[in-house]
Amino acid sequence: MIKTRILFLILLCSTQIFAQKKSYYLFTSFRDNGQDGLHLALSEDGHIWTPLKKDQSFLKPQINHPDNLMRDPAIKQGPDGTFHMVWTVSWNGDNGKIIGYSNSKDLINWTTQKAIPVMEKENDVRNVWAPELFYDKKQKDWIIYWSSTVTGKFEADSTNLSESKYNHRFYYVRTKDFQSFSETNLFYDPGFNCIDATLLEDKGKFYLFMKDERLKPLKKNLRIAVGETPIGPFKDLTAPFTISWVEGPSTIKIGDYYYVYFDHYTRPHYYGAYRSKDLNDWQEVSAQMRFPKGMRHGSVIEISKKAAQKLLTE
Repeated sequence: MIKTRILFLILLCSTQIFAQKKSYYLFTSFRDNGQDGLHLALSEDGHIWTPLKKDQSFLKPQINHPDNLMRDPAIKQGPDGTFHMVWTVSWNGDNGKIIGYSNSKDLINWTTQKAIPVMEKENDVRNVWAPELFYDKKQKDWIIYWSSTVTGKFEADSTNLSESKYNHRFYYVRTKDFQSFSETNLFYDPGFNCIDATLLEDKGKFYLFMKDERLKPLKKNLRIAVGETPIGPFKDLTAPFTISWVEGPSTIKIGDYYYVYFDHYTRPHYYGAYRSKDLNDWQEVSAQMRFPKGMRHGSVIEISKKAAQKLLTE
């Protein structure tokens, strides 16, 4: 009788906690080479991530491009509730000057996909990788930023290049409506090859997390620069706070902690995380995490309970 009562109280408490839950966390990602499209995972605590739709794709890539990939899908929600998504379409090549774009009201039904030619005015562009979005509340517009190698634009240091002689820097455009865009500008140049930037706003400052892409000597780790605005200028670049061979940082604050999720892309391949209470001292907590099998570089956001429940019915 006592055991039954205790079990009843535990179940009642769990039900009440679930009922009080106002928001959830959503992770976007891709599988394999990105040919399958958008995958989504949901979490109540930022630790245990459950693949949605039995880990099937929510959206197949449909950009008219020889590669037609959907790698590094990044989603942010605008002030009107619309979800905007950008992604990597191509690895390299003459047509590698574009990113993919689509938007949705419910994360299920998406608008016709289109290519945004963010580097069309640059010559000798090798690639456009891992675009991300940030809504500037003061300017009331969107910033789209990514990494590209423009051959010959920055001095090549043979000791600091990565594979295939890439020499990336970060670039950006601004837009209010995803129809017209500003000129492409340099976003951040730390003085070396870098990819996979993502922004975290906190207490009036903007923290740019990025991957130090240098191979010789080995870096391949994550660092942070700080700006007074979402387009910088970024400074005070930290020392690496992660192990090597990680990329694709995604950041969010949950409770008292700031989390940085990452893709450890060499063997053993796994998704993991670091966390910090002050953005200075970081602790790896990968052992506390559970991610869908084969998950690759994406983004993390907080969504409403209503949006989460709709996704769970798919």
